[in-house]
Amino acid sequence: MSSRTEPFLCHWRPSRRLLALYLGLLGLLALAGLSSPLPLTVLSLLLSLALLHAGWLLSRTLLPGGRYATGSLRHDAEGWWLQSGGEGWQPIQLRPGTLVLPALVVLQYRQPGQWFDRALCLPADSLDAGAHRRLRVRLRFARASQPARPADQTGR
Repeated sequence: MSSRTEPFLCHWRPSRRLLALYLGLLGLLALAGLSSPLPLTVLSLLLSLALLHAGWLLSRTLLPGGRYATGSLRHDAEGWWLQSGGEGWQPIQLRPGTLVLPALVVLQYRQPGQWFDRALCLPADSLDAGAHRRLRVRLRFARASQPARPADQTGR
């Protein structure tokens, strides 16, 4: 096994399963909308919003070459870094909601200076098996080595 001090780098490709799942759900949404008794104006508004979201999502995340599509993750002595097409390498901070499963990694992160967390879904088919396993191990160790967050003032 590699040491936590060694640099780690992984590149992924768009997941065909994730794309098929998204398009299947979009098709189910269209079928549900067409079989509902909604007025035509409301139905056309909802379906056009769904298609706008699909175009936005596909161009930004699921299809390669998008300006905001991420394709690489790196960990070194300086921390975690995420590479996107338009912005290059950006430092990120892992968040506690990161999910590590054998078939799926959902990486929750925050970029410095931003308020909201983002998530990146990496199914097993987006990386080769060895790289996916190394990423899962590295994330488990990263989560275990993070200091515990102090309780807030309200006692929650």
